[in-house]
Amino acid sequence: MKKLLHSPIALALIAAAIIGIGIIVYLKVYSDSPPQFRTEIVGKGDISQTVSANGTINPVTLVSVGTQVSGTVKKLYVDFNSKVKKGQILLELDDSLLAAQLKQSEANVQSAQASLELATANEKRTRDLFALQYVAQQDLDTAVQAKKSAEAQLLSARAQLGKDRANLSYSVIRSPVSGVVVDREVDVGQTVAASLQTPTLFKIAQDLSKMQIDSNFAEADIGSIRVGQTARFTVDAFADRHFKGEVRQIRLNPTTVSNVVTYDVVVNVDNPEQILLPGMTAYVNIAVAERKDVLLVPNAALRYKPAKSEMEQPSPKPGPAASPGSNPQKNGGSQRGKPKRDTFAGKVYVLEKGKLKPVNLTLGITDNRNTEIVGGDIKQGDLVVTGEEQGDDKSANSARRPMRFF
Repeated sequence: MKKLLHSPIALALIAAAIIGIGIIVYLKVYSDSPPQFRTEIVGKGDISQTVSANGTINPVTLVSVGTQVSGTVKKLYVDFNSKVKKGQILLELDDSLLAAQLKQSEANVQSAQASLELATANEKRTRDLFALQYVAQQDLDTAVQAKKSAEAQLLSARAQLGKDRANLSYSVIRSPVSGVVVDREVDVGQTVAASLQTPTLFKIAQDLSKMQIDSNFAEADIGSIRVGQTARFTVDAFADRHFKGEVRQIRLNPTTVSNVVTYDVVVNVDNPEQILLPGMTAYVNIAVAERKDVLLVPNAALRYKPAKSEMEQPSPKPGPAASPGSNPQKNGGSQRGKPKRDTFAGKVYVLEKGKLKPVNLTLGITDNRNTEIVGGDIKQGDLVVTGEEQGDDKSANSARRPMRFF
């Protein structure tokens, strides 16, 4: 018997049995330990639901200054960021050809004037001779027609003279509005050609203290945006500052890019310090719904799903008694007579006496962190589970308590 106990096979079997018993004891002790939950308290507060989009800051009025005549830029009077007044000279074009054309038109007017004077004298003389019956009626008609033709030629020459004078005046480009030059696209010596499309020489912002944001909102969000709503935005240049605006217009012209439909929402912005510059990117948030002093549940609690746990029977789904206005304590202070809200269902797990109790809720608006509780068997101060402790904590505990087999 002693030889059998001291044999290698017997010793190996005994060691394997001891190790197996130790593993079973370890799994029994540590696997049956209750899970550790992370919880948060259901409380009351204010919540605001927003929709977001990016946009570009632009002047409310941006005037593109062009030219109606062709020519070479002879002189510039303004540059970028120059403040101009209405009627102020911006640049001059070379007017040599236009001035020569004007002189030719003046000469044509004088020639037409002389022709009219001659035709008038001939018509008077022919009429006198016709009264004495020295000329025929045909001669009188010819003289009258020649006078009328001379009058028409004089009117045409004067019209061409007016056109040439206007073209000469157009060689001096003046500002149509008072404002600030934000763009200059020509330089001295450059030739501009006025054809079917007027070339742009300058862009003038009429008032940089009044700006607007042209932002593109998705079609899923456009239904909740209304004119007059408050918009808040930030810009990269002043990341620590929050600016405020107001929705002025929702343009009905959609933009479709890669089957994604967006709408241009124009937001008015006051810029008294003139620190918001044209072309800046604005990150716009528009508050589409707000609630005051309502019950709030963290969104993490709505996403939590227990893996395995001893739970109580789920609470009944909130029916008419849990609808908005039924119980201010449970639905966050909703009052009768208010418009019907858009709600949706959700479920959370309340921790009671170490066990999880599922609670069905009727939910309202969300700010992506918390969600409004409209109805459900929950009250302020309840503990809702947002997650479970990770295995790192258990590993740390097992490291502090090493496994022993004998």
